[in-house]
Amino acid sequence: MRSQLTLTVAESKRLIAKGVANLDVVKSAMSSGLIAISYGSTNAYVAEELLGKEIEKERYLTGHTLPAKFDKSGKKRGSRIPTFIFKDGQVALDMDLNTALADMKKGDVFIKGANALNYQRGVAGILIGDSKGGTIGNAIGHIVGRRIRLVIPISLEKCVAFDIDEIAETLSETCQDERGDIPRLMAVRGDIITEIEALRVLAGVQAMHIASGGIGGAEGGVRLIIEGHKEAVDKAIGIVEEIQGEARFFS
Repeated sequence: MRSQLTLTVAESKRLIAKGVANLDVVKSAMSSGLIAISYGSTNAYVAEELLGKEIEKERYLTGHTLPAKFDKSGKKRGSRIPTFIFKDGQVALDMDLNTALADMKKGDVFIKGANALNYQRGVAGILIGDSKGGTIGNAIGHIVGRRIRLVIPISLEKCVAFDIDEIAETLSETCQDERGDIPRLMAVRGDIITEIEALRVLAGVQAMHIASGGIGGAEGGVRLIIEGHKEAVDKAIGIVEEIQGEARFFS
């Protein structure tokens, strides 16, 4: 059986977060282990799914993209919420990303969003705005050295037209006449979780990304075709119908 699904940006974030929360590696680490959730808009939804309650998502952001003339009036927010670290399924109030990384071992999970995606190559790109390599620069040595699972929740809206390794190389090159604050980019590989993986985990369907974009709030949205047994397709449709109408991140 085949059906079509369309998701707004916010709906995709919610779907992906549900998929991440239901990954075997995440459920295992929630049972016994450590999970660290770095800052990010999609990660704020992941935190909500693991907590089982809403948080002030606008206070769980790191660097993010806004329209050049975004109206910030009325969008005041307090200081950032401390990063969520789960130890054996409970929030570890005495730990932050650094102390969690120091204690993590094989099988533990580090969750980090990304800004660019080469889906078929399984490569994500993370923009870095500081000279120390940002969150991922600090974490990657621990992740690789200790075989920590790097889970990367990212929407298909972030698919880019160019090779991420080439983009990273270009942005690392010195330019004598560089206008504005241009970030660097790090190519990373890990467990990339898009809408496709989320639907597979949650409903057992295969999904294909067939189009992107829209109007009336669907800007940046994705259009998917799903296939599977009738029961699986019906389940996927039901899951998506439940999250349709998810409020925009900044309403």
